[in-house]
Amino acid sequence: MASVSHSSVAFIGASASDLLRSSSNGVSGLPVRTLGRARLGTGRRDFAVVAKLRKVKKHEYPWPDNADPNVKGGILSHLSHFKPLKEKPKPVTLDFERPLVDLEKKIIDVRKMANETGLDFSDQIISLENKYQQALKDLYTHLAPIQRVNIARHPNRPTFLDHVFSITDKFVELHGDRAGYDDPAIVTGIGTIDGKRYMFMGHQKGRNTKENIQRNFGMPTPHGYRKALRMMYYADHHGFPIVTFIDTPGAFADLKSEELGQGEAIAHNLRTMFGLKVPIVSIVIGEGGSGGALAIGCANKLLMLENAVFYVASPEACAAILWKSAKASPKAAERLKITAPELCRLQIADGIIPELKKMDTQELLKHRMLKFRKIGGFQEGLPVDPKKKVNMKKKEEPIRKTSDLNIEDEVKKLMQQRLDSKEFSVTAPESGLDEMIDKLKREVDREFSEAAKAIGLKDRLAMVREEFSKVNSQDQLVHPSLKAKIEKLRDELNQGVTAAPNYESLKYKLDMLKELFKTKSLAEKNNKAATLRQEINKKFADVMDRPDIKEKFSSLKAEIKNTGAAKIQDLDDGLKEKIVKVKKDIELELANALKSLDLDVEVVKSKEELREQTSFSDVKVKIEELNEEIKEGIESVIKSSDLKDKMELLKLEVAKAGKTPDAVSKNRIAALEQQIKQSLGEALGSSILKEKHEKLKAEISDTVTSSGRLEGSLRNEYPEEDGFMYDEPRVEINVGANRTFA
Repeated sequence: MASVSHSSVAFIGASASDLLRSSSNGVSGLPVRTLGRARLGTGRRDFAVVAKLRKVKKHEYPWPDNADPNVKGGILSHLSHFKPLKEKPKPVTLDFERPLVDLEKKIIDVRKMANETGLDFSDQIISLENKYQQALKDLYTHLAPIQRVNIARHPNRPTFLDHVFSITDKFVELHGDRAGYDDPAIVTGIGTIDGKRYMFMGHQKGRNTKENIQRNFGMPTPHGYRKALRMMYYADHHGFPIVTFIDTPGAFADLKSEELGQGEAIAHNLRTMFGLKVPIVSIVIGEGGSGGALAIGCANKLLMLENAVFYVASPEACAAILWKSAKASPKAAERLKITAPELCRLQIADGIIPELKKMDTQELLKHRMLKFRKIGGFQEGLPVDPKKKVNMKKKEEPIRKTSDLNIEDEVKKLMQQRLDSKEFSVTAPESGLDEMIDKLKREVDREFSEAAKAIGLKDRLAMVREEFSKVNSQDQLVHPSLKAKIEKLRDELNQGVTAAPNYESLKYKLDMLKELFKTKSLAEKNNKAATLRQEINKKFADVMDRPDIKEKFSSLKAEIKNTGAAKIQDLDDGLKEKIVKVKKDIELELANALKSLDLDVEVVKSKEELREQTSFSDVKVKIEELNEEIKEGIESVIKSSDLKDKMELLKLEVAKAGKTPDAVSKNRIAALEQQIKQSLGEALGSSILKEKHEKLKAEISDTVTSSGRLEGSLRNEYPEEDGFMYDEPRVEINVGANRTFA
């Protein structure tokens, strides 16, 4: 075996271990692996090994050389990679903020001009500043949903770590999902607030392009959700409350994430968060998109910053799906209901955190002082915020004393007017009546309060009123216990109010109030009747003025005139039938016209028809009475012991015979049936029943004979007068059911 003589080998700039760590390190331009396999010849005994190393930047560890032990957040905060930015972020102006920027530029230009020229432009500057403040207030008070979306996505909006370092005393970031990866898009850690430990986790966006690329624009991979899951288990084990901050457009949807189980990771987090035994609070600080936000958002309380948004799909994606264009995103943002106020109304979010503007020290102190100064203060004449008004005690209006004599005189005057005139309601001043009722109500309330105070129930009455008004303002059902309390108090008041010293005055005013309500009810009823009467008359006129009705009427009148008849008896049967037919047609048209007014119309029958109907009704009553007597006779016979025994015997015979009775059984059954029929016949064959039956038959015959005659009905409807008996058809109507006409 040939011996190989090794001369000194030169390693330039690196150790041998560094050179051999990778198979790609070069030795004299050849890979080390190739050199290992090559046979080294003995011809050339001197060779050199040269390593070319790439120059790299030294690793920047977060821990500084001169660490400040008194730094905010504790000395361990030096471990965080999240450091203050060296450069101030560039201001970003949103499209809808451009008018404000233009105003700001004008103010700067005017000030610059004032400084350069020495002229006084203070009035113009104050005017522009007021205009700017008003425009700023108007803009941010009435933001459109798409504008709030743009604010939530603002590049300079505070991130999760900005919030955490501001609210915690100490914060230590915890890394890794214990599966080989640490997703920078989700940050987790333990922080303390007033000495109490909390587990914080949230989506972290970058503050500039470099950080956004590093943080993947706040879009987590499955590793990030598994890291958050690990910290949830950790917090649940140690009893730390969990606070999550949501700020993501959604989970990262690339191929690698799907291969690693993005959907499974989100689903696992959802299931786990519903089973954790520690309280969870989630805060949406920017945008919360789809399942990527929900994976750390299943909390006991979901709060949203004032300009945050929370959605299942972004407005652009929704617009592209529904309207095939992302330009419809403003419409989509409005329809999706994704802003904080709308989600609170839908009870998805539990509260809104207002976003404070940046203040200097003096303004900050003044803001805090005013916050506590306004507690418990109020100013008369200003409307109260409805949200505050819910739990406030009802304001007691000052009772203005009114003269009992004046009210009494006015009530008596109204009652007299009501008695004197049926048309009182048409002329009565409704506003004055309502005002009088309001005055009397206040008087009755005052008298009632005094009576309750006199019998020692004032406090209980006030408490029950407060409870009932609270339930009523929230549109809730009255609880049975509160209902029982009200019933009990009402019974006590009814029993004890008679002992109150002002009982007579209270009773008198209540009676006057009842009379006023009756007067008002009658006025409203008469007004409705007058309006209805006008509508009915108009419909009558419309029907009778129709050309076809006029033509029928004129034609019939001409035919009657041509006959030369002076009495109904002189008309032939054909013309009589035609008159009745035309009358029915006109009545039908009038009835249809009135039905269009939501009226139930019933044609009033003639006197002859009413008499016939009455006679038929009398006959019907007599038939029913006869049937009742026959029924009673049958029942009395059945109850007799003899017939009852025969019926029982018949039942036994039928049961014994079965389905195929023999000849003997058939004869017995037939004999028993004959005996039973004979007994019933004897009971019904009494002379009294026969006499009543014959008399009833005669009455029915007379009624049928006297009814149905055309001449009688026609004579009744059109009675004879001097000269010719026929002038115009008359239709009587009865309005019922839906509306009443008197």
